[in-house]
Amino acid sequence: MSQLQPLLEPEVTPLSVPAPRKHHRIPGWLSLLFENPKSRFGLVLIGFMILVAVIAPWISVNNPTDFNILATRQAPSWNHLFGTTDQGSDIFSQVVLGTRRSLILGASAALLATTLAATLGILAAYSGGIIDEIVNFLTNVFLVIPTIPLLIVISGYLNARGMTTMILVLGLTLWAFEARILRGQALSLKSRDFVHASKVAGESTRRIVFGEIMPNMISRIAAAFVLVFYIALLVDAGLEFLGLGDTTHVSWGMVLYWAQTNSTVLQGEWWPFLFPGLALVTTVVGLVFLLAGIDELSNPRLRTMKTKKRKKASR
Repeated sequence: MSQLQPLLEPEVTPLSVPAPRKHHRIPGWLSLLFENPKSRFGLVLIGFMILVAVIAPWISVNNPTDFNILATRQAPSWNHLFGTTDQGSDIFSQVVLGTRRSLILGASAALLATTLAATLGILAAYSGGIIDEIVNFLTNVFLVIPTIPLLIVISGYLNARGMTTMILVLGLTLWAFEARILRGQALSLKSRDFVHASKVAGESTRRIVFGEIMPNMISRIAAAFVLVFYIALLVDAGLEFLGLGDTTHVSWGMVLYWAQTNSTVLQGEWWPFLFPGLALVTTVVGLVFLLAGIDELSNPRLRTMKTKKRKKASR
């Protein structure tokens, strides 16, 4: 009898499937900012100024406070890109090193003011009652305190007029108007369904304020930060221009102050005013465009108006 030969199945080698590549996605809010032309332009300017602040110690060619009698009042050249002062100090080094101090001061004051405004404004709106009345009273008090005259008085009485004093005064006087705006927005969110659901679930006040209400106000909080940022820069530069700053440190305002004190414009020297002024203007313009982009992204009416204008232009 013939034996049946079993059918042998051919061996199949498994295909090696390559592991999926991990794509690092850009955060949603950042991609929205880059899609908006105004905020994109502002981010480019601010990013450039931050880059200058980071690499300032490596690109500054001279000590900004050194005096060189042999190189006084030189116009911009390859040796001194932004020229020199009446004492021979290199203005390029002063501007790039002053970028770091100015940005740190503006960002620190904005962070302090925005933290106070967001915390107190949202807490007052959610809690109501006596807490709301106390926060409203403090807000009204700080709203009537003039920032610049207060800084002038403090600078006149304090021997140490350093950056810490400027940050504290700017942050503690600029939070009030933003707190009132954030309180109004928090009042509108307080009556939403997701807040009521959190209350029913037994969530604590801290969890509802910081976990439910505040994340829905991120765009307005970011706008508050940017607004206080450029106001702090302008106020600081203005006070230093008037001679009420710390003369031992280099900043854009102090460069302008020494240029004004030495009457450089009357002597035909335009560069001590131009370059620190351009650095300040570039930063402020970048912040203004970034603020305009944030407003368009957070305000549906602005987006609707922009869409209608595009449709009309295409017809």
